Amino acid sequence: MRITVIGAGPGGYEAAIMAAKLGAEVTIIEKNSPGGTCLNRGCIPTKALLATSDALETIHNAKAFGINVEGTVAPDFKAVMERKAKVVSGLVKGIEYLFNANNVTMIKGTGKLVDKNTVTVTKDDGSTETIATDKIILATGSVPIVPAMFQFDGKKVISSDEVLDLQELPKSMIIVGGGVIGCEIGQFLSRMGTQITIVEMVDQILPLEDAETAKQLARQFKKDKVKVMTGSGIAGVEVTETGVKANLADGKSVEAELMLVAIGRRSYLDQLNAQGAGVELDERGRIKVNDKMETNIPGIYAIGDIVATPLLAHVAAKEGIVAAYNAVKDAGKTVAYQAVPRCVYTEPEVAGVGLTELECVAQGIAYKVGQFDFRALGKAQAMGKIQGFVKIIVDSKDVIIGAAVVGAHATDLLAELSLAVHLGLTAEQIGDCIHAHPTLSEAIMEAAHDVHGVCVHKA
Repeated sequence: MRITVIGAGPGGYEAAIMAAKLGAEVTIIEKNSPGGTCLNRGCIPTKALLATSDALETIHNAKAFGINVEGTVAPDFKAVMERKAKVVSGLVKGIEYLFNANNVTMIKGTGKLVDKNTVTVTKDDGSTETIATDKIILATGSVPIVPAMFQFDGKKVISSDEVLDLQELPKSMIIVGGGVIGCEIGQFLSRMGTQITIVEMVDQILPLEDAETAKQLARQFKKDKVKVMTGSGIAGVEVTETGVKANLADGKSVEAELMLVAIGRRSYLDQLNAQGAGVELDERGRIKVNDKMETNIPGIYAIGDIVATPLLAHVAAKEGIVAAYNAVKDAGKTVAYQAVPRCVYTEPEVAGVGLTELECVAQGIAYKVGQFDFRALGKAQAMGKIQGFVKIIVDSKDVIIGAAVVGAHATDLLAELSLAVHLGLTAEQIGDCIHAHPTLSEAIMEAAHDVHGVCVHKA
Protein backbone atom coordinates (compact mmCIF):
# COMPACT_ATOMS: atom_id res chain seq x y z
CA MET A 1 0.00 0.00 0.00
CA ARG A 2 1.46 3.36 -1.09
CA ILE A 3 0.32 6.43 0.86
CA THR A 4 1.18 10.01 -0.08
CA VAL A 5 0.65 12.82 2.41
CA ILE A 6 0.71 16.45 1.28
CA GLY A 7 1.66 18.68 4.20
CA ALA A 8 3.81 17.84 7.24
CA GLY A 9 2.01 19.78 9.97
CA PRO A 10 0.69 18.06 13.14
CA GLY A 11 -1.99 16.24 11.15
CA GLY A 12 0.18 15.34 8.17
CA TYR A 13 3.28 14.12 9.94
CA GLU A 14 1.31 12.02 12.44
CA ALA A 15 -0.75 10.55 9.58
CA ALA A 16 2.45 9.66 7.73
CA ILE A 17 4.11 8.00 10.71
CA MET A 18 0.96 6.09 11.67
CA ALA A 19 0.47 4.88 8.09
CA ALA A 20 4.07 3.66 8.08
CA LYS A 21 3.59 1.85 11.40
CA LEU A 22 0.54 0.16 9.89
CA GLY A 23 2.71 -1.20 7.08
CA ALA A 24 2.31 1.32 4.27
CA GLU A 25 5.04 2.72 2.03
CA VAL A 26 4.76 6.43 2.84
CA THR A 27 5.87 9.61 1.09
CA ILE A 28 5.24 13.01 2.66
CA ILE A 29 5.56 16.33 0.82
CA GLU A 30 6.34 19.60 2.60
CA LYS A 31 7.58 22.90 1.16
CA ASN A 32 8.84 24.22 4.52
CA SER A 33 10.08 22.61 7.73
CA PRO A 34 8.07 19.68 9.11
CA GLY A 35 5.79 20.54 12.00
CA GLY A 36 3.64 23.03 10.12
CA THR A 37 2.22 26.21 11.63
CA CYS A 38 1.94 24.72 15.12
CA LEU A 39 5.61 23.90 15.53
CA ASN A 40 7.20 26.60 13.40
CA ARG A 41 4.89 29.61 13.64
CA GLY A 42 2.28 28.90 16.31
CA CYS A 43 1.80 26.64 19.33
CA ILE A 44 5.40 25.84 20.22
CA PRO A 45 7.18 29.16 19.60
CA THR A 46 4.48 31.10 21.46
CA LYS A 47 4.74 28.71 24.43
CA ALA A 48 8.52 29.12 24.44
CA LEU A 49 8.06 32.90 24.57
CA LEU A 50 5.41 32.68 27.28
CA ALA A 51 7.74 30.50 29.35
CA THR A 52 10.20 33.41 29.28
CA SER A 53 7.62 35.95 30.43
CA ASP A 54 6.49 33.52 33.14
CA ALA A 55 10.08 33.25 34.39
CA LEU A 56 10.41 37.03 34.37
CA GLU A 57 7.16 37.43 36.32
CA THR A 58 8.33 34.86 38.88
CA ILE A 59 11.51 36.85 39.45
CA HIS A 60 9.56 40.09 39.82
CA ASN A 61 7.36 38.41 42.46
CA ALA A 62 10.22 36.67 44.28
CA LYS A 63 9.99 38.94 47.34
CA ALA A 64 6.52 37.56 48.12
CA PHE A 65 8.19 34.15 48.59
CA GLY A 66 10.93 35.50 50.86
CA ILE A 67 13.57 35.80 48.14
CA ASN A 68 15.49 39.03 47.63
CA VAL A 69 16.68 39.69 44.07
CA GLU A 70 19.38 42.34 43.86
CA GLY A 71 20.42 44.29 40.78
CA THR A 72 18.62 44.95 37.52
CA VAL A 73 16.31 42.29 36.11
CA ALA A 74 15.50 42.85 32.45
CA PRO A 75 14.75 40.66 29.42
CA ASP A 76 17.28 40.24 26.61
CA PHE A 77 14.90 40.15 23.65
CA LYS A 78 17.48 38.83 21.22
CA ALA A 79 18.35 35.96 23.57
CA VAL A 80 14.65 35.28 24.14
CA MET A 81 14.05 34.89 20.41
CA GLU A 82 17.18 32.76 20.02
CA ARG A 83 15.92 30.40 22.72
CA LYS A 84 12.57 30.16 20.95
CA ALA A 85 14.32 29.27 17.69
CA LYS A 86 16.42 26.63 19.44
CA VAL A 87 13.35 24.96 20.93
CA VAL A 88 11.65 24.88 17.53
CA SER A 89 14.75 23.59 15.76
CA GLY A 90 15.15 20.73 18.21
CA LEU A 91 11.55 19.59 17.74
CA VAL A 92 11.80 19.83 13.94
CA LYS A 93 14.83 17.53 14.08
CA GLY A 94 12.80 15.19 16.25
CA ILE A 95 10.15 14.84 13.53
CA GLU A 96 12.82 14.27 10.88
CA TYR A 97 14.29 11.54 13.10
CA LEU A 98 10.87 9.87 13.38
CA PHE A 99 10.47 9.98 9.60
CA ASN A 100 13.79 8.21 9.17
CA ALA A 101 13.08 5.70 11.95
CA ASN A 102 9.77 4.75 10.32
CA ASN A 103 11.05 4.78 6.71
CA VAL A 104 8.88 7.75 5.73
CA THR A 105 10.27 9.48 2.65
CA MET A 106 10.07 13.27 2.84
CA ILE A 107 10.22 15.31 -0.37
CA LYS A 108 10.81 19.07 -0.09
CA GLY A 109 8.50 20.98 -2.41
CA THR A 110 4.92 21.94 -3.22
CA GLY A 111 2.51 19.08 -3.77
CA LYS A 112 -0.20 19.18 -6.45
CA LEU A 113 -3.09 16.79 -6.75
CA VAL A 114 -3.50 15.35 -10.27
CA ASP A 115 -5.96 12.51 -9.63
CA LYS A 116 -6.64 9.94 -6.94
CA ASN A 117 -3.49 8.01 -7.82
CA THR A 118 -1.10 10.76 -8.90
CA VAL A 119 0.65 13.68 -7.16
CA THR A 120 3.29 15.99 -8.60
CA VAL A 121 5.89 17.89 -6.58
CA THR A 122 7.46 21.17 -7.65
CA LYS A 123 10.82 21.52 -5.92
CA ASP A 124 12.72 24.66 -4.97
CA ASP A 125 14.96 24.40 -8.01
CA GLY A 126 11.94 24.34 -10.35
CA SER A 127 12.17 20.65 -11.15
CA THR A 128 9.15 18.39 -10.78
CA GLU A 129 8.61 14.83 -9.63
CA THR A 130 5.59 12.63 -10.23
CA ILE A 131 4.48 10.21 -7.52
CA ALA A 132 2.21 7.24 -8.17
CA THR A 133 0.20 6.31 -5.11
CA ASP A 134 -2.71 4.20 -3.89
CA LYS A 135 -4.14 6.64 -1.32
CA ILE A 136 -3.65 10.34 -0.62
CA ILE A 137 -4.03 12.36 2.58
CA LEU A 138 -4.33 16.13 2.16
CA ALA A 139 -3.04 18.18 5.11
CA THR A 140 -1.96 21.59 3.81
CA GLY A 141 -3.13 23.60 6.83
CA SER A 142 -4.05 27.27 7.00
CA VAL A 143 -2.64 30.80 6.74
CA PRO A 144 -3.51 34.04 8.58
CA ILE A 145 -6.42 36.13 7.30
CA VAL A 146 -5.35 39.72 6.62
CA PRO A 147 -8.05 41.69 4.71
CA ALA A 148 -6.87 44.40 2.29
CA MET A 149 -8.23 47.19 4.51
CA PHE A 150 -5.42 46.52 7.02
CA GLN A 151 -2.72 47.47 4.47
CA PHE A 152 -0.61 44.44 5.40
CA ASP A 153 3.06 44.91 4.52
CA GLY A 154 4.75 42.40 6.82
CA LYS A 155 6.67 45.23 8.51
CA LYS A 156 4.38 47.70 10.27
CA VAL A 157 1.22 45.68 9.78
CA ILE A 158 2.05 42.06 10.51
CA SER A 159 0.41 38.66 11.03
CA SER A 160 1.12 35.92 13.57
CA ASP A 161 3.85 34.65 11.23
CA GLU A 162 5.94 37.83 11.33
CA VAL A 163 5.42 38.60 15.02
CA LEU A 164 7.33 35.46 15.99
CA ASP A 165 10.38 36.61 14.02
CA LEU A 166 10.67 40.12 15.43
CA GLN A 167 14.31 41.12 15.88
CA GLU A 168 13.63 44.08 18.15
CA LEU A 169 11.08 44.62 20.90
CA PRO A 170 8.49 47.14 19.65
CA LYS A 171 7.66 50.10 21.90
CA SER A 172 3.94 49.76 21.21
CA MET A 173 1.56 47.47 19.32
CA ILE A 174 -2.11 47.34 18.37
CA ILE A 175 -3.42 43.77 18.32
CA VAL A 176 -6.57 43.32 16.25
CA GLY A 177 -8.40 40.30 17.64
CA GLY A 178 -8.77 39.23 21.25
CA GLY A 179 -8.71 35.50 20.57
CA VAL A 180 -6.06 33.00 21.63
CA ILE A 181 -3.24 34.40 19.47
CA GLY A 182 -3.96 38.02 20.35
CA CYS A 183 -4.14 37.35 24.09
CA GLU A 184 -1.04 35.15 24.27
CA ILE A 185 1.18 37.41 22.17
CA GLY A 186 -0.25 40.50 23.85
CA GLN A 187 0.58 39.37 27.36
CA PHE A 188 4.05 38.16 26.39
CA LEU A 189 5.03 41.43 24.70
CA SER A 190 3.47 43.47 27.49
CA ARG A 191 5.59 41.71 30.09
CA MET A 192 8.65 42.26 27.89
CA GLY A 193 7.92 46.01 27.95
CA THR A 194 5.73 46.73 24.91
CA GLN A 195 2.67 48.96 25.34
CA ILE A 196 -0.19 46.76 24.12
CA THR A 197 -3.73 47.63 23.00
CA ILE A 198 -6.05 44.75 22.09
CA VAL A 199 -9.06 45.59 19.92
CA GLU A 200 -11.84 43.00 19.86
CA MET A 201 -15.04 43.45 17.87
CA VAL A 202 -17.32 41.50 20.23
CA ASP A 203 -18.01 42.29 23.87
CA GLN A 204 -15.38 40.03 25.45
CA ILE A 205 -11.88 38.76 24.77
CA LEU A 206 -11.74 35.03 24.06
CA PRO A 207 -15.17 35.14 22.38
CA LEU A 208 -15.50 31.35 22.21
CA GLU A 209 -14.86 30.76 25.90
CA ASP A 210 -16.94 30.89 29.06
CA ALA A 211 -17.78 34.51 29.92
CA GLU A 212 -16.55 34.20 33.51
CA THR A 213 -13.17 32.84 32.46
CA ALA A 214 -12.78 35.67 29.95
CA LYS A 215 -13.50 38.18 32.74
CA GLN A 216 -10.76 36.64 34.89
CA LEU A 217 -8.24 37.12 32.09
CA ALA A 218 -9.47 40.66 31.42
CA ARG A 219 -8.86 41.51 35.08
CA GLN A 220 -5.30 40.18 34.82
CA PHE A 221 -4.73 42.22 31.66
CA LYS A 222 -5.79 45.31 33.59
CA LYS A 223 -3.13 44.50 36.21
CA ASP A 224 -0.60 43.96 33.44
CA LYS A 225 -1.57 47.36 31.95
CA VAL A 226 -2.72 45.73 28.72
CA LYS A 227 -5.39 48.00 27.29
CA VAL A 228 -8.44 46.08 26.05
CA MET A 229 -11.04 47.72 23.78
CA THR A 230 -14.06 45.49 23.15
CA GLY A 231 -17.36 45.94 21.36
CA SER A 232 -16.04 47.84 18.35
CA GLY A 233 -14.23 46.71 15.23
CA ILE A 234 -11.66 48.40 13.01
CA ALA A 235 -13.16 50.82 10.48
CA GLY A 236 -9.92 51.89 8.84
CA VAL A 237 -6.14 51.71 9.09
CA GLU A 238 -3.57 54.41 8.33
CA VAL A 239 0.09 53.47 7.91
CA THR A 240 2.50 56.35 8.48
CA GLU A 241 6.27 56.78 8.56
CA THR A 242 6.29 56.38 12.32
CA GLY A 243 3.69 53.68 12.81
CA VAL A 244 0.06 52.66 12.43
CA LYS A 245 -3.23 54.32 13.35
CA ALA A 246 -6.40 52.29 13.76
CA ASN A 247 -9.75 54.03 13.47
CA LEU A 248 -12.51 52.17 15.28
CA ALA A 249 -16.14 51.87 14.25
CA ASP A 250 -17.23 53.75 17.38
CA GLY A 251 -15.19 56.81 16.42
CA LYS A 252 -12.23 56.15 18.72
CA SER A 253 -8.71 55.68 17.43
CA VAL A 254 -5.44 54.22 18.68
CA GLU A 255 -1.86 54.54 17.43
CA ALA A 256 1.20 52.33 17.82
CA GLU A 257 4.51 51.41 16.27
CA LEU A 258 3.18 48.10 14.90
CA MET A 259 -0.14 46.41 14.28
CA LEU A 260 -0.67 42.66 14.62
CA VAL A 261 -3.72 41.33 12.77
CA ALA A 262 -4.94 38.18 14.54
CA ILE A 263 -8.53 37.77 13.37
CA GLY A 264 -8.42 34.18 12.18
CA ARG A 265 -7.04 31.83 9.55
CA ARG A 266 -8.21 30.38 6.23
CA SER A 267 -7.71 26.98 4.69
CA TYR A 268 -4.62 26.88 2.49
CA LEU A 269 -5.46 25.10 -0.75
CA ASP A 270 -3.38 27.32 -3.03
CA GLN A 271 -1.53 25.32 -5.72
CA LEU A 272 -3.06 22.06 -4.43
CA ASN A 273 -5.46 21.78 -7.40
CA ALA A 274 -8.06 20.09 -5.21
CA GLN A 275 -11.03 21.33 -7.22
CA GLY A 276 -9.24 20.66 -10.48
CA ALA A 277 -8.87 17.05 -9.41
CA GLY A 278 -12.60 16.85 -8.60
CA VAL A 279 -12.50 17.27 -4.81
CA GLU A 280 -15.62 19.01 -3.50
CA LEU A 281 -15.35 22.17 -1.38
CA ASP A 282 -17.91 23.82 0.88
CA GLU A 283 -19.11 27.44 0.65
CA ARG A 284 -16.12 28.64 2.69
CA GLY A 285 -13.51 26.95 0.54
CA ARG A 286 -12.89 24.00 2.87
CA ILE A 287 -12.71 20.40 1.67
CA LYS A 288 -15.81 18.31 2.33
CA VAL A 289 -15.18 15.00 4.09
CA ASN A 290 -17.29 12.22 5.61
CA ASP A 291 -16.90 10.99 9.20
CA LYS A 292 -13.96 8.83 8.09
CA MET A 293 -12.12 11.95 6.80
CA GLU A 294 -12.57 10.77 3.20
CA THR A 295 -13.49 13.21 0.43
CA ASN A 296 -16.02 12.62 -2.33
CA ILE A 297 -13.24 10.85 -4.24
CA PRO A 298 -12.59 7.39 -2.75
CA GLY A 299 -9.00 7.07 -1.58
CA ILE A 300 -8.42 10.81 -1.07
CA TYR A 301 -8.62 11.98 2.54
CA ALA A 302 -8.41 15.49 4.01
CA ILE A 303 -7.62 16.56 7.58
CA GLY A 304 -6.85 19.54 9.78
CA ASP A 305 -7.40 23.18 8.95
CA ILE A 306 -8.59 22.47 5.39
CA VAL A 307 -11.79 20.78 6.62
CA ALA A 308 -14.73 22.18 8.63
CA THR A 309 -13.50 21.17 12.09
CA PRO A 310 -11.81 23.20 14.87
CA LEU A 311 -8.52 24.76 13.76
CA LEU A 312 -6.45 23.12 16.50
CA ALA A 313 -3.26 21.08 16.26
CA HIS A 314 -4.60 18.26 18.43
CA VAL A 315 -7.71 17.98 16.28
CA ALA A 316 -5.59 17.76 13.12
CA ALA A 317 -3.39 15.12 14.74
CA LYS A 318 -6.35 12.95 15.70
CA GLU A 319 -7.88 13.34 12.23
CA GLY A 320 -4.53 12.36 10.71
CA ILE A 321 -4.36 9.15 12.71
CA VAL A 322 -7.98 8.31 11.83
CA ALA A 323 -7.34 8.99 8.14
CA ALA A 324 -4.20 6.81 8.21
CA TYR A 325 -6.07 3.87 9.76
CA ASN A 326 -8.88 4.19 7.24
CA ALA A 327 -6.55 4.61 4.26
CA VAL A 328 -4.33 1.63 5.15
CA LYS A 329 -6.71 -0.72 6.94
CA ASP A 330 -10.18 0.51 5.89
CA ALA A 331 -10.77 0.50 9.65
CA GLY A 332 -13.94 2.57 9.72
CA LYS A 333 -12.50 4.83 12.43
CA THR A 334 -14.12 8.20 13.19
CA VAL A 335 -13.28 11.25 15.31
CA ALA A 336 -15.30 12.14 18.43
CA TYR A 337 -15.60 15.93 18.41
CA GLN A 338 -17.79 16.39 21.50
CA ALA A 339 -14.75 16.68 23.78
CA VAL A 340 -12.26 18.88 21.94
CA PRO A 341 -10.04 20.66 24.50
CA ARG A 342 -9.58 24.43 24.10
CA CYS A 343 -6.47 25.93 25.71
CA VAL A 344 -5.09 29.45 26.18
CA TYR A 345 -1.62 29.71 27.71
CA THR A 346 -1.85 33.14 29.25
CA GLU A 347 -1.42 33.95 32.95
CA PRO A 348 -3.86 32.81 34.23
CA GLU A 349 -4.32 29.93 31.83
CA VAL A 350 -7.79 29.44 30.35
CA ALA A 351 -9.18 26.09 29.24
CA GLY A 352 -12.52 24.66 28.22
CA VAL A 353 -14.16 21.56 26.79
CA GLY A 354 -17.64 20.76 25.56
CA LEU A 355 -20.46 23.27 25.87
CA THR A 356 -20.42 26.67 27.56
CA GLU A 357 -23.39 28.00 29.51
CA LEU A 358 -24.28 30.34 26.64
CA GLU A 359 -24.31 27.40 24.22
CA CYS A 360 -26.57 25.43 26.57
CA VAL A 361 -29.00 28.36 26.66
CA ALA A 362 -28.89 28.78 22.88
CA GLN A 363 -29.57 25.07 22.33
CA GLY A 364 -32.32 24.91 24.95
CA ILE A 365 -30.45 22.39 27.10
CA ALA A 366 -31.45 22.17 30.76
CA TYR A 367 -28.26 22.29 32.81
CA LYS A 368 -26.77 22.73 36.27
CA VAL A 369 -23.39 24.17 37.26
CA GLY A 370 -20.88 23.33 39.97
CA GLN A 371 -18.01 25.73 40.63
CA PHE A 372 -15.03 25.93 42.98
CA ASP A 373 -12.47 28.71 43.42
CA PHE A 374 -8.74 28.04 43.56
CA ARG A 375 -8.34 30.43 46.51
CA ALA A 376 -9.97 27.78 48.73
CA LEU A 377 -7.29 25.20 47.85
CA GLY A 378 -4.32 24.65 50.16
CA LYS A 379 -2.02 23.93 47.17
CA ALA A 380 -3.04 27.15 45.41
CA GLN A 381 -2.38 29.18 48.57
CA ALA A 382 1.03 27.54 48.99
CA MET A 383 1.92 28.28 45.36
CA GLY A 384 0.66 31.85 45.56
CA LYS A 385 -1.63 31.10 42.60
CA ILE A 386 -5.13 31.68 43.97
CA GLN A 387 -6.72 33.30 40.92
CA GLY A 388 -9.25 31.17 39.04
CA PHE A 389 -11.82 28.41 39.37
CA VAL A 390 -13.17 25.16 37.94
CA LYS A 391 -16.68 25.09 36.50
CA ILE A 392 -18.52 21.89 35.60
CA ILE A 393 -21.72 21.88 33.52
CA VAL A 394 -24.06 18.86 33.64
CA ASP A 395 -27.30 18.02 31.88
CA SER A 396 -30.54 16.85 33.49
CA LYS A 397 -29.05 13.34 33.92
CA ASP A 398 -25.93 14.64 35.72
CA VAL A 399 -23.76 13.85 32.66
CA ILE A 400 -20.88 16.32 32.27
CA ILE A 401 -21.42 18.15 28.97
CA GLY A 402 -18.99 21.02 29.45
CA ALA A 403 -16.32 22.45 31.71
CA ALA A 404 -14.14 25.50 32.11
CA VAL A 405 -10.95 26.05 34.07
CA VAL A 406 -9.10 29.32 34.62
CA GLY A 407 -5.98 29.56 36.74
CA ALA A 408 -2.59 27.95 37.22
CA HIS A 409 -2.07 24.79 35.14
CA ALA A 410 -5.63 25.03 33.78
CA THR A 411 -4.61 23.48 30.47
CA ASP A 412 -3.21 20.40 32.24
CA LEU A 413 -6.14 20.10 34.65
CA LEU A 414 -8.53 20.07 31.69
CA ALA A 415 -7.47 16.52 30.74
CA GLU A 416 -9.64 14.90 33.42
CA LEU A 417 -12.64 16.96 32.38
CA SER A 418 -12.06 16.24 28.68
CA LEU A 419 -12.06 12.54 29.48
CA ALA A 420 -15.27 12.98 31.46
CA VAL A 421 -17.03 14.69 28.54
CA HIS A 422 -15.63 12.15 26.07
CA LEU A 423 -16.85 9.15 28.09
CA GLY A 424 -20.10 10.72 29.25
CA LEU A 425 -19.21 10.51 32.94
CA THR A 426 -21.41 12.08 35.59
CA ALA A 427 -20.50 14.68 38.19
CA GLU A 428 -21.26 12.08 40.85
CA GLN A 429 -18.70 9.69 39.34
CA ILE A 430 -16.00 12.37 39.23
CA GLY A 431 -16.85 13.48 42.75
CA ASP A 432 -16.62 9.88 44.03
CA CYS A 433 -13.05 9.55 42.70
CA ILE A 434 -10.41 10.26 45.37
CA HIS A 435 -8.24 13.22 44.32
CA ALA A 436 -4.79 13.61 45.87
CA HIS A 437 -4.24 16.28 48.52
CA PRO A 438 -2.84 18.86 48.27
CA THR A 439 -3.28 19.35 44.53
CA LEU A 440 -4.99 21.79 42.21
CA SER A 441 -7.03 18.88 40.82
CA GLU A 442 -9.03 18.87 44.05
CA ALA A 443 -10.91 21.84 42.56
CA ILE A 444 -12.41 19.42 40.01
CA MET A 445 -13.67 17.11 42.73
CA GLU A 446 -15.02 20.05 44.73
CA ALA A 447 -16.80 21.50 41.66
CA ALA A 448 -18.36 18.08 41.01
CA HIS A 449 -19.64 18.01 44.60
CA ASP A 450 -20.93 21.55 44.18
CA VAL A 451 -23.16 20.41 41.31
CA HIS A 452 -25.18 18.59 44.00
CA GLY A 453 -24.79 21.27 46.67
CA VAL A 454 -22.57 19.11 48.90
CA CYS A 455 -19.17 20.83 48.51
CA VAL A 456 -17.53 20.65 51.97
CA HIS A 457 -15.13 23.55 51.39
CA LYS A 458 -17.72 25.98 50.11
CA ALA A 459 -20.07 27.96 52.32
